[in-house]
Amino acid sequence: MNLKLITGLLIVLLAAAGIFVWSGIFNVSANEKHWNITTRLLETVRERSIHARSGDIEVPPLDGQDMLSRGAKNFSAMCAQCHLAPGMEETELSLGLYPAPPVFYRSEHGIHDPAATFWTIKNGLKLTGMPAWGAFHSDQQIWELVAFLSKLKGMGEDEYSILVGEGGHSHNSADHSDDHEASH
Repeated sequence: MNLKLITGLLIVLLAAAGIFVWSGIFNVSANEKHWNITTRLLETVRERSIHARSGDIEVPPLDGQDMLSRGAKNFSAMCAQCHLAPGMEETELSLGLYPAPPVFYRSEHGIHDPAATFWTIKNGLKLTGMPAWGAFHSDQQIWELVAFLSKLKGMGEDEYSILVGEGGHSHNSADHSDDHEASH
């Protein structure tokens, strides 16, 4: 192909993209679902981006009972409104978000990669409603959430209630005597 033809095609594509964006044809309403191709593209971009950024994160041991309990308390206070907890009814927020947040205690939504989960909790996800909790919580607190999420799949309401106990959470990493930063 010659340079003039390639340049002409690029100009036509850019003009078409500009007209598409400027026209407002694409509906950004959360009431109208993405086209299938758009959903697949966005999911691929999300998964590849998380994978590329979480690959060097070193996962600490995630099986301490205190770690699980603190993670459960933080999950109850910060996450359950969107991601729901065992025995919890759907909320207006969980129903109104698009894309819908995963419900981790249901079997189809367990976490697969602790490093990717850590990265996601710490950094959030654009245009999903998932906040970047790393601005307000230590790496230790985020690992506690990851530890809890790794045990949440299939958890019943009674076990969840025991782990949450009185509930509540803290933004002060000094509350954790075993606080350690994740390497990334």
